[in-house]
Order: sequence, then structure tokens, then C-alpha cells
Amino acid sequence: MEREPLGVVGVGWVGLVTAACFAELGHEVWARDIVPEKVESLSRGEVPIHEPGLPELVAKNAERLHFTTDMGDLLERTRLLFVCVDTPPTYSGDADLSRVEAVLGELGDSNEHALVMKSTVPVGTGRSIQRRRDGVGYVANPEFLKEGTAVGDFMKPDRVVVGANDESEEYADNVEALYAPLGAEIVRTDVASAEMIKLASNAFLATKISFINEIANVSEELGADVREVARGMGLDDRIGPKFLQAGVGFGGSCFPKDVQALKQLAGNSGYHFQLLTAVVEVNELQKRRTIGKLQKHLGPLPGKEIALLGVAFKPNTDDVREATSLVLAGRLAGEGANVRAYDPVAGRKAEDMLAGASIAESALEAVDGADAVVLVTEWPEFAELDWTGEVKKRMRVPLVVDGRNFLDRDKLVAAGFTYEGIGR
Repeated sequence: MEREPLGVVGVGWVGLVTAACFAELGHEVWARDIVPEKVESLSRGEVPIHEPGLPELVAKNAERLHFTTDMGDLLERTRLLFVCVDTPPTYSGDADLSRVEAVLGELGDSNEHALVMKSTVPVGTGRSIQRRRDGVGYVANPEFLKEGTAVGDFMKPDRVVVGANDESEEYADNVEALYAPLGAEIVRTDVASAEMIKLASNAFLATKISFINEIANVSEELGADVREVARGMGLDDRIGPKFLQAGVGFGGSCFPKDVQALKQLAGNSGYHFQLLTAVVEVNELQKRRTIGKLQKHLGPLPGKEIALLGVAFKPNTDDVREATSLVLAGRLAGEGANVRAYDPVAGRKAEDMLAGASIAESALEAVDGADAVVLVTEWPEFAELDWTGEVKKRMRVPLVVDGRNFLDRDKLVAAGFTYEGIGR
């Protein structure tokens, strides 16, 4: 039986991964974006974002992938429209749904199409849309992709959430069938619960990170090693080892936004979500504790040369949204330090965002003449640097603040470095 083409609205990171992976599953996909330059680039097979495996997937499925700026192409050729547009926070903390509303406006009065919402939206969005647009099909299908491993996450998911109310059950059946070849557990539920699953999942993971960072801070005061603490905790299958890596705080496009969105939703309903308030506060303070570690060893920072290794919020991505490096660069500049930053992928992309920092072309250039190195992102190449030789020779002061507990502390200390980790 011939498969119906699928539509994807919004070809950012989520949209492009979604389009390419459905094409890999054998579907013809029409993907629409409002940025002509992006569409032209993708039509030439050029992938504008850094995501391992994605360029190869786009090239492999070029005959099944079509990119356009014309919404009419999608409406004419497809019935299921996967909505993958941004929903950034507004100044009030609420989600900006203007891009979702724009999609609804372009859909017009059509009742022949169904919106499959992959964008992260507040709980109640789907029901609101269905009330205002009587007859429109609506399925909540939140994404759980991680930057750096998104292709694998799509093709081998932990679970697939499909939320629909009674009037859209037929469309939900169709969406469920699309994921059947992946063999994952399907969580079939109502729309509001599906919307909450996404926000609650990210909020819980962010809570684990803030919790272990608090344990790290206490461990520093009491002489414990947070890595050993986390290992012992993680072996309890009620807790598990994931997201128990202490560091300089979480960032990226999902955790900060989704934690704030759930906190705001609770507040709008009259409930004060005290735990999430603490999660946000701990994360912001964690990013700034690095300044105190530097001052402990260097004294006042005016005129000091500080190298930041890593700009992206995590390795294997060029995403710098809410990255710890941005906070550190701003705070260090505020303290009067001179900052040089290096990232193998995201450096130049972040040049205008790193307040007062210069961008180095290599890690060795960044550390040249430095009074301290702060490791912000655990790119593999940083572990492979000749720390005891070339790096130490180039630095003015052999001080390392390892913001991810990524480097070999014993080796660095034996070579004469002063080492500061997190919770060690």
C-alpha cells in the first residue's frame, strides 16, 4: 500500500531530525521553513546545524526529502503536519506560541489536515486549539531528542508519547502506526497528559542535575568526592546513574526553558512550585561558583588571563543557548579579566554572545599566557591535549578549574598543576 507523504513545519534541529528520520523509515517528507536561505541550503544537501549522523541521513534520503518555503505545498501534498516550530520563553516566562498560531493561520479553515505537535507547548495548548478550531485534528507527540545523539534517539526511542482526545483518535492511530517499525513502547494518552509528560520529564532531569551539584558543593566542604558519591547512588536502581554528573550547571535549549515553563504554568494556576524554584536558583549559582574558585587562587581578577575551553552547552553540538560559557564570560569580564575561548564547533558561532571574550582558533592558542584554564565543555579533544607538556609550558600559571570533572586530576597534580574540580 502506498504511504501518504508527511509534512514537517519548521526545519530547525527537531524538524530536520524528524524529517530525515521519517525519510529513513521509507516515507516521502515535505518540510517547510520560512527562511529561504535555509531551504535553499537544505535543497542542495547542506545541513546548517552540527548533529552527528544527520548530514549522512539527509544525503542518503535526498530523493524522499523535499524542502520548500510554500505552506501550500504541504497542504496540497500531505495530511499529517508535524509542527516543529520554536516556542521560546517570553519576558513573563510563558511560552511564546506565536509561531504555532502562525501555522494555524496558514492552515485556514481546512479540516482535512491534522497537527501533530512536536513543539514543546504549555499544558492546555492542544485543548485550546481544538476549542477554537472545531474539527481540526490534533495529536500531541512531544520529542525527547538529545542534542548530539538525536538521530539515535529518534530511531531507538525509550518511548513514544501519542496524546489525543476523542475527536482525533483516528489521527492518533495513524501517528502510532508511523512509529511501529521502531518497536518502542507507545504511551497512548490524552493531550494534556502528553503535554505534561514532556515538561515533567525535563524538569525531573534538571532536578537531578541541580541535586548532584548541591551534593558536590557540600562534598567540597566536607572532604568527600562527589564522583564516588554519585557512583554509589547510581547503583541503586531506584535512582540510576544518569544525570548524576556534577558540573558547572546545565544549559541548552530545553532544560532551562522547560523548567521555567512548568514553573510558570504552576504559578499561573495558583500553585507555587517550590522545588523548581530551587532547581533554577541552584543552577544559576553553580555557574557563578567558578569565579570564587579562580579568586581563591589568583586573588582579584582584573588583568588576569583566563582561557575557557568549550563554548557549546554540551559536546557534539554547536548550540550555545543558555550555555554556561556565556555566563562565565560575562562574569569574568565584569571582574576585569581578559577571556579567550575556544570550541571546536561552536566558537565562531558564539563570538557575538561571549561578552568581552576573544575567540581562539585552537585550544593551545587559548591557553597561551593564561593564568587559569576553565574547562567548560567536555569535548574529547580536551582530554587528549598534552597537559603536562605543551599546555603547562604555554600557561603563565598552571591552574585548572575542571568544570566537568573530565580531566585526570592525579596526572595534572603530579605535573605541578593546581587542580580545582567540582565536588572533589
